[in-house]
Amino acid sequence: MKGVYSPFLHQSDLLFSTFVHNKFMDQAPKQERSRKRIEVILTTAENILLENGIDSVTIANISKTSGLKRTSTYKFFQTPEAIKSMLISNYLNMCALDFEEKTSNINTSEPSVVVMRSVEILFNFYSEHESAQKLLLSSSVILPFEKEPFHFLSNKIQSFVEMNISLPDIFNKDGVFRVITQIILSIFALNTKESGSLNEVGKIEAHRAAHAYLLNWLKQSS
Repeated sequence: MKGVYSPFLHQSDLLFSTFVHNKFMDQAPKQERSRKRIEVILTTAENILLENGIDSVTIANISKTSGLKRTSTYKFFQTPEAIKSMLISNYLNMCALDFEEKTSNINTSEPSVVVMRSVEILFNFYSEHESAQKLLLSSSVILPFEKEPFHFLSNKIQSFVEMNISLPDIFNKDGVFRVITQIILSIFALNTKESGSLNEVGKIEAHRAAHAYLLNWLKQSS
């Protein structure tokens, strides 16, 4: 299988390998050969995304670049959108693990500081992973993805905030942090589309909006 190299995979072999075999893999054949083919498909798709953009991520291009027959690709992914969706799930899961690894009790009860640290970790992840930035933040089309990885990320953010701040016990706290997570990612996306890449303006505005939302929620809950 030729032409398959991913700097993203090279940097994060263990993480990517873990999530290539996540929920999707429960529905796929268990043979090692099948798992390897899925890894090749996803890695090739990522390389094409980095080199030529999201519109070039097609079944035909993936098959041509990877050396796989189209039938082999269609066996696991019937549309390019299914491949992109799987990549998005992988990136969200990786972002959540990265977030967990880089957070701890920072000895503050100040919401602004805790929110800023959350925003900074997400900002650094997307700044360092160009393929994730292109697929999740730069795309002009809202791509479908599994909700579980997004919830996984928002739960990590919630755990970090609660590690530092005593939050009131209120209905749908999980939902509040899903909104906060969406606010951050949405502002990152707007900043990326307007500026061509994620920059400090996106970080500042994401903090401003997410902090304001959290403060408003805390005020209403007190």
